[in-house]
Amino acid sequence: MTEPDVLSRNIRALQELQRAAWHHLADPALTTFERRETRNQLKHSSAELRSYLEMMSERMRFRPRPVEEHVASSLDQFEFRLLAGNQG
Repeated sequence: MTEPDVLSRNIRALQELQRAAWHHLADPALTTFERRETRNQLKHSSAELRSYLEMMSERMRFRPRPVEEHVASSLDQFEFRLLAGNQG
């Protein structure tokens, strides 16, 4: 597995962890201690997720552009027309 794939997988895992933590935090049966621990987990995973997203953003910004197989001439896009002037 390539490095960008691992980074994407880690981002998805942290997003799922956060979703589950927010869902868990909505449970009215949680104790004060459990709420605090869940909020701490959210803070930690948010910081980690932010750093992974920044890494992904940097990689996307500086990744090499794909090389085109067919490089068209810049003149291919123009239509040339011969205009005849009035003769006479």
